[in-house]
Amino acid sequence: MITQEKFQTLLSFEPSEQKVLTLYLNTDSGEEPTEAIKLKAKNLLGEANCMEADVQAVETYLNHSFDWKSPGLAVFSSRDGDFFETFPTAVSFRNRLRITPKPYLKPLGHLLEHYAHYGVILVDRIGARFFTYHLGELQESDGYMGEEIHKLKQGRGSSAIGRRGGTGGGSREEENARRNLRDAANVAAEFFSNKPIRRLFLGGTAENTAQFRDLLPKQMQSCLIASFVIDMNAGEHEVRAETLKLLNTANAEREKKLVKTLLGTSASGGAAVLGLDDTLQAISNRRVQTLLLSDGFQLPGYVDYNSGFVVANLAKSPLSEPELTAVDDVIDTAFTLTLNQGAHVEVIRDNPDLENAGNIGALLRF
Repeated sequence: MITQEKFQTLLSFEPSEQKVLTLYLNTDSGEEPTEAIKLKAKNLLGEANCMEADVQAVETYLNHSFDWKSPGLAVFSSRDGDFFETFPTAVSFRNRLRITPKPYLKPLGHLLEHYAHYGVILVDRIGARFFTYHLGELQESDGYMGEEIHKLKQGRGSSAIGRRGGTGGGSREEENARRNLRDAANVAAEFFSNKPIRRLFLGGTAENTAQFRDLLPKQMQSCLIASFVIDMNAGEHEVRAETLKLLNTANAEREKKLVKTLLGTSASGGAAVLGLDDTLQAISNRRVQTLLLSDGFQLPGYVDYNSGFVVANLAKSPLSEPELTAVDDVIDTAFTLTLNQGAHVEVIRDNPDLENAGNIGALLRF
């Protein structure tokens, strides 16, 4: 599994004359046969005929080392520099190949940002099950079982007890269910108390999840993203699949809001820039707080790695062409520089508003 520390190491990769081959693959063998995935990989690698040793290393890994249990795979190779890293993931990638001076990291950065540390609670009137996930992989699970609820038969005491002023059968059932929900919420709070959960999902019937939500601590309620209908006894694989779908939906909504904020801030004359030249200038000046990029957007440009200056249009550069290093993908360079500056980067998928604004923009620190 990719870690934040390993990602930082990849970010710090020192470029050299030897390029890095980066391959992202959708390796979900449940969607299509393994041999079909290998053929797609082979076709992509055909674009890297100038890097025969790296192509051979990747094909050897796919044929002999990769276990095909993970639906996603990222590979980085620069054989002359003795550099070969693989990261199977529980979340699939779009197929793509890049040959760049440094590892191409935007899809991996998106994975770390949107699929890190989330929790799931399944609840019914008797108990609850708890799950923690990181990058789509199950980390820990537990559960709680309360008092079993016995329904009284119709006409055997429920109404009679009620007439005598006691507690009717239906009332006892409801009280037992409420007590079970309260106890389950307390156990859930303890289970998640020491876990770095960013997002939380509730599963069960609409009635049970609504009642359970109000019993959780405020801090856990603030992490709740969505509730969904699922059987309490559903298998873990189904739980994971359903919550990944919900994460994708939540991420898409979040991206729309970010783009709307960017465009609105720019339109009102606030601390924001749009378009390639102004955004690259803001990165060079270390003014960026959050960089937004359209997924797949790439253009050639220039960089001075020592100063962190990046530019696409030489007419906008105070440095001459001999003082700069030409790069095939200045957008990926901007991505790496921004993260190294401690700023935040969002790779936005399929957003026409951002595309119409030039595919790139940034909210600024000042």
